[in-house]
Amino acid sequence: MDDVSTLIREGRLTEAEAQLNQRQSEAISSAEWHYHRGLLLEAKGQVEDAVEAYESALRIDENHTEALFRMAYNLDLHGNEDRAIELYESLATRSPTHVSALLNLVTIYEDQNNYQKAYECVERVLTENPNHPRARLFRKDILSSMNMLYDEVQERDREKRDAILDTSVADFELSVRSRNCLKKMNINSLGDLLRISEAELLAYKNFGETSLNEIKIMLKQRNLRLGQLKEEAKPQLSHQLIPLDPLVPEGSPEVLNKPLSEIELSGRSRKCLQRLNLVTLGDLVIKTESELLATKNFGQTSLSEIKQKLTDLGLSLRKAD
Repeated sequence: MDDVSTLIREGRLTEAEAQLNQRQSEAISSAEWHYHRGLLLEAKGQVEDAVEAYESALRIDENHTEALFRMAYNLDLHGNEDRAIELYESLATRSPTHVSALLNLVTIYEDQNNYQKAYECVERVLTENPNHPRARLFRKDILSSMNMLYDEVQERDREKRDAILDTSVADFELSVRSRNCLKKMNINSLGDLLRISEAELLAYKNFGETSLNEIKIMLKQRNLRLGQLKEEAKPQLSHQLIPLDPLVPEGSPEVLNKPLSEIELSGRSRKCLQRLNLVTLGDLVIKTESELLATKNFGQTSLSEIKQKLTDLGLSLRKAD
């Protein structure tokens, strides 16, 4: 059947069909005949008929991997994604590894935001073909997407937490006495309460144990406690030491004062720089490579991107001491 395959690839469909018709007698027992008929019908745009031909091939030989793959490919291409996934996954369990099936699965899983499954598929390809260019590119994109998704989840969690902290104390069931004391102390939100200690509350005039216990019970019901935010901030503050010899970046003030927001960077790189509270190019160039890489989700890809941008501007990161 190689001659039929060649004719189909060359677009000589009439000749390919004539060849198949000459071998019509093979249709009863030859999975290859039905497979090549499927290829012909697929080339003619008759997708449903092609899928039926591939099914006929599989009824004769359930291990005909190429018929299974072409059937899955066409189902995927024309909207029957669930069935296509079943067939691709069936191919993925077979040996030798069907690389095209695994990579098509990667694409589907990525579209579904199922990055863990996509990563597992691409790793299977790279285990047997470490230098497979498409698989390596897919892995890079998947890891980037996973990190971006992690950042988005973290951002949503921060927004949710901020919304809780901004809740007015007036929304909670507190006695008039407790409410009035908090108002006089300018404690207006839940966040304000989490930034003040028990001792500071009790030190305020007319604020007694009864009001304190009432507030502690209210916070406990929400798995919170007085002074919580102050305690969480301590480890960060302990590292905010002022250097004896401030680092002065080299370069023209006009360039160094340029906001990083005006530099074209990928979303992940930009978020990492924001996490470091870097605002200008001058802030960035006093950092070393190791300091940037120590930031969560900041990898070699982001580092290379930033170094290239700095080089384009005639700047560079500080060399490690």
